[in-house]
Amino acid sequence: MTGGTGRTAQRGRSGPDSQGLLDSSLMASGTASRSEDEESLAGQKRASSQALGTIPKRRSSSRFIKRKKFDDELVESSLAKSSTRVKGASGGESGRCSGSEPSSSEKKKVSKAPSTPVPPSPAPTPGLTKRVKKSKQPLQVTKDLGRWKPADDLLLINAVLQTNDLTSVHLGVKFSCRFTLREVQERWYALLYDPVISKLACQAMRQLHPEAIAAIQSKALFSKAEEQLLSKVGSTSQPTLETFQDLLHRHPDAFYLARTAKALQAHWQLMKQYYLLEDQTVQPLPKGDQVLNFSDAEDLIDDSKLKDMRDEVLEHELTVADRRQKREIRQLEQELHKWQVLVDSITGMSSPDFDNQTLAVLRGRMVRYLMRSREITLGRATKDNQIDVDLSLEGPAWKISRKQGVIKLKNNGDFFIANEGRRPIYIDGRPVLCGSKWRLSNNSVVEIASLRFVFLINQDLIALIRAEAAKITPQ
Repeated sequence: MTGGTGRTAQRGRSGPDSQGLLDSSLMASGTASRSEDEESLAGQKRASSQALGTIPKRRSSSRFIKRKKFDDELVESSLAKSSTRVKGASGGESGRCSGSEPSSSEKKKVSKAPSTPVPPSPAPTPGLTKRVKKSKQPLQVTKDLGRWKPADDLLLINAVLQTNDLTSVHLGVKFSCRFTLREVQERWYALLYDPVISKLACQAMRQLHPEAIAAIQSKALFSKAEEQLLSKVGSTSQPTLETFQDLLHRHPDAFYLARTAKALQAHWQLMKQYYLLEDQTVQPLPKGDQVLNFSDAEDLIDDSKLKDMRDEVLEHELTVADRRQKREIRQLEQELHKWQVLVDSITGMSSPDFDNQTLAVLRGRMVRYLMRSREITLGRATKDNQIDVDLSLEGPAWKISRKQGVIKLKNNGDFFIANEGRRPIYIDGRPVLCGSKWRLSNNSVVEIASLRFVFLINQDLIALIRAEAAKITPQ
């Protein structure tokens, strides 16, 4: 009994313990099975992600920094976004299909998914190149417009419409920059055939101020028809502003819309100066021994005078002589009131008053010379050479000879000038060479080495001289 009771007691005592051990072993096995299932699921996910090639998400800060992306970053980011978008969609589908067998509709979606990511990979590059090209074009246009101002374009258009010759435009129009003939041609063709440059140039020209447009139009070149009408005005006539205004009224279609009577008169004077009027003819050069060719003139040049040898002794002497001359000039200036001089200052453009002894007057910009004898000499006065008319008082006379010329009065009342210097004397634009002479008339322009004078004749005194000469001639 005792043994049976002992065994029963042991059995009764061991019952709850064995039950607890069984429960703990079952819990351990359950957790182990759950961990194994989780590990298997994670392994399957890793395997599926490796098979699909998904990129693990990179850790980044929540702070957003704005900065411009470079070109390569733009391409990479666009490619990465497109690939992640496609791969994310396919990964979601595979995740859904891993647990169970996919249906027919899901199979269709899975079969269609791999075909979509193939075309987008080369797509971003053409769009980028197009954007770059479009951004570069306005820069080139603005750079070109920066050199060609709107005023230059308007000048070019007006000049071409007037002359129909790009070479004449290049030679006759003064632009804001010095353009070559090729640049003028390229700009004109761009304005004609390039829609972008033409549109921008037209917009810039419309923004010009009306006064600027009027100033540009006043500089338009003269056409051949306009010059032909102006050339019909005689060179011997004395046209006034009313004459040219009447010409504008009679030919409104031939003249440019911005032409004025004053502009026509100025252009007519230029045409007269260059002998372009119908009643003018260009005089041929004189024939004979007076005209020298280039080789003869080169033989006459003394080579020793062309060498610029620096001599310190000579420079010292010249400096001393210059000081001495300045001292003498100061003394003469102090004694001017004691001397009777034939040079008076000109204070205005009014005609000088002739007295009974003055035959003629050679009037310059600064001084005027009175001719009171029948013959006077012109030139540059020096210490050893005294002349009647010292041209150095008018301006720089280092190019003038010491005895440049002689003005004589004939018995018949005509004045003649003879050139005795090296440089030519210009009478009303006509050159008088060395050894030649020319008749002077009233209001003749005498030009000697860039110094200009007007020769005025005392008509009353010359008329008396001619009358006396006519009385003496019959006897």
